[in-house]
Amino acid sequence: MVEGRVLGLPVIETDASRFELRVTHGQGAAAALVGRKLRLGWYVHPPDTVPRIEPGSTWRLRVKLRRPRGLVNPGGFDFERRALEQRIAATGHVLDPDTALRLTPGQGIDAMRGDLSERMQAAVPTPSSRFVTALGLGDTRGLDDHDWRVLRATGLTHLIAISGFHVGLVAGFGVLLARGFYCVFGASGRYLPMPQGTAAMALVLAAGYTALAGFALPTVRTLLMIAAVLLARLLRRAQAPSQTLALALIAVLLVDPLCVLAPGFWLSFLGVAWLMWCLPAVRGEGWLRPYLKSQGIAVLGLLPPSVWFFSQASLPGPLVNLIGIPWISLGVVPLCLLGIALSPLWETGATACWQAAAWLMELLWSGMEQVTAWPSALVWLPEPGLPAIVLALLGAFWLLLPRGVPGKALAAMLFLPLLWPRLDRPAHGEVDLWLLDVGQGLSLLVRTREHTLLYDAGPAMARGLDLGETVVVPALRAVGVGRLDRLMLSHGDNDHAGGAGAVRAAFPQAHVSAPPGWATPGMTECEDGQSWEWDGVSFTVLHPPRYFPYQRNESSCVLRIGTTGASALLPGDIGRHVEARLIRRPRNRSRPMCCWSRTTAATPRRAWISSPPCGHGWGSLPPATTTASVCRNPWSWVAMNVIASNCTTPPAAARSTFAWGRAGWARWGACGWIAGDTGAMPARTAQAMLSAVLNQTGEACSN
Repeated sequence: MVEGRVLGLPVIETDASRFELRVTHGQGAAAALVGRKLRLGWYVHPPDTVPRIEPGSTWRLRVKLRRPRGLVNPGGFDFERRALEQRIAATGHVLDPDTALRLTPGQGIDAMRGDLSERMQAAVPTPSSRFVTALGLGDTRGLDDHDWRVLRATGLTHLIAISGFHVGLVAGFGVLLARGFYCVFGASGRYLPMPQGTAAMALVLAAGYTALAGFALPTVRTLLMIAAVLLARLLRRAQAPSQTLALALIAVLLVDPLCVLAPGFWLSFLGVAWLMWCLPAVRGEGWLRPYLKSQGIAVLGLLPPSVWFFSQASLPGPLVNLIGIPWISLGVVPLCLLGIALSPLWETGATACWQAAAWLMELLWSGMEQVTAWPSALVWLPEPGLPAIVLALLGAFWLLLPRGVPGKALAAMLFLPLLWPRLDRPAHGEVDLWLLDVGQGLSLLVRTREHTLLYDAGPAMARGLDLGETVVVPALRAVGVGRLDRLMLSHGDNDHAGGAGAVRAAFPQAHVSAPPGWATPGMTECEDGQSWEWDGVSFTVLHPPRYFPYQRNESSCVLRIGTTGASALLPGDIGRHVEARLIRRPRNRSRPMCCWSRTTAATPRRAWISSPPCGHGWGSLPPATTTASVCRNPWSWVAMNVIASNCTTPPAAARSTFAWGRAGWARWGACGWIAGDTGAMPARTAQAMLSAVLNQTGEACSN
C-alpha cells in the first residue's frame, strides 16, 4: 500500500490509465520507496470505466511492483537505461481498484497543465488540437504511431513537443521584450542596467516555459544551460564562447549527472559546439546565409551520433527543416503561447490564437505527409560500431574545416564505414541463428549467405507494445537485413504470431508460411515434406502432415535446418501428442524434447531456451544434479521455447556480459553461450540446467 502524488499528465485509454506517482508514504516494505517515482497502470474490464485521475492529485493505492526490466536486442530500445535516466524506481499496476482512495484533488502546475490541455482541445475541436497541446504544453498524448512515423521521416521530431530549442527561443523573446521596455522606459536603466535586466527577463520567461512543459528533462537541461550563461552575465563576468559552453556543461552535470544516458544530452552539446566552432560572428552577412550554414553544419556534424543512437536517417530531413523550423518556431509556437497568456483574460482571443496555430500546423502537416510517402524517405542503417562513429566524426571535422584545406573529398570517404558497413554474412553452406529477446514468446532469425528467414515474430501485447514493431523489426534492420525472404509462423498463438503484422508491413515482399487451418489468404501452408535449399543450406518441414487439423500448439510448423555436419531443429510449441510421432516416446508437456527419431535419433549438442520473463514460469526447474555435457550428437542446435523456470532476478554479470555476436548470435562451430530472456549464461550453467531436467524425466539420452 502506497500513498503518492500523480506526476505529469496521465495517459487515458478505453480500458486503462497510465501515470507516474511520487511516493509520499508507504506501508511495510513500501516504506523504502518514499520519495521515489513509480510508473503505474490502472486496468479495468468492461463494462467498468477508467477512473478519472487528475494531474497533481494524491491517492492511496494497493499496487504490485517490480523493478524496471527491458529486452536486450540489437537496435532495441533500452528501457532499463531510460528508467534510470528518468529516476523510475519501479513499474507495476493497481492491484485492487476497489480499495483505491483519492486523498486530495489535482493541484499545482500539473493540474494547471491538465486544465489548459482540456481547454485547448475544446477550443480546437479538430484533430489538429494534438499539435497545439504538444507545442504549447508538451502534451504529446494525442500523437499516435502514424504521427511519430511522419515526424521521423521528415526529421522534425525535435520540434513537435516543447524542446530545448523552444526554451531558448522563449528566452530570446524575453531579451527582445526587455530591450523594448528599456527603449520606452530608459530611466529604469539607472536602477538595473539593461544587460542585467535583459538577462533576468530571459531567465524568468525560460523558467516559466519550462514549468509549463512539466519540467521535462530536456527542457530542464536547456534551462540550466541558459541559467549558467545568464548568471555569468548578471555577475558581469566576461566569457569566451568555449568557457560559456563549458560552464553550461558543468552546471547540467552537477544538477543531473544521469543526463549522460540521454541521447539529447550528447546531441545538444555536440550541436552547439559545432555551431560555435564553424559559425564565428561576422558582421554584414544578414540572416539567410548563416541560417543555411547552420543547417548544413547541424546535418553533417550530427549525422554520426544520430545514426549511433537511432540507426536511421531522414533523407528529406534537411530540406524539411529549412521550412519547418521557422514555420513552427516563429509561427505556431508563438500563437500557442499567446493563447496561453490570453486565456485568463480574454477567452475569445485565446481561442482565435489556438485555432490559427492549428491551421498553420495543418498546412505544414499535409506537406509532411506527402514527403513521408516518398520512397526511402527514412533510411534504416545497420547498427554501427564505435570505430565507424569515430571515423565519421573525423570526416565531419575535416569537411567543416575552413576553405582551402586539402583532402575534403578524401574526408568524405570516412563516412563509408558508417553508411555502408561491411556485413558479416555466413559463407556458402553456413547459417547464422539470432534468437531475439521477446520475453514470453519466440522469434528466431536464420541467415544464409544470400537469404533470410524469420521463424515467428514475437507477441503483441493487448495492453502494451507490439514487439514485432518495437523489437523484431528494429533488430532485423540493426543487423543489416534489408530484405526478408520468408516469414514462417509456427502457429497462430499471440506469443508467436502477434508481431507478424508489423513484420509484414516492414517487409511486404516476404513469403509467409503458416500451418493449415490458420493460414490466411496470401500465406502458404507449411506441410510435412516441403523442402528447399538456400546457399548450400537445406530446410525441411517435418510437421504438420497433410490433412492434419489445426490444433494450435499441436499444429506448429516444425522446421529442420541442415548444413554440412550440423543441423538445427525449430519445434515451435508442439506437445506430447505430436512428439509421439517425432520422438521415441512421449514426454511431459513441461519438459524438453530429447531423443528424436526423425533422420537421426540423438540428443542435441546445444539448446537455445526462449523462456518467459522471470517470475512467470510454467514450472519449477529442479536443482542441477549433474554437469554432464549433453553435446554428443550430429543435431548441433535445437531452438525451443518449452523450458521456463520461476527464476530469480538475473545476476548483473549475466546481463552485463550480454553482447550480440557472442550471446544472441551463433554460427556452426561456435559454442560457449546460450541466449535466453535473461541475457546470456555460460554453456556449462545451461547444460547443467538441461541435464537436471533430463535426469528428472528419465530421458537423458546418449549415442
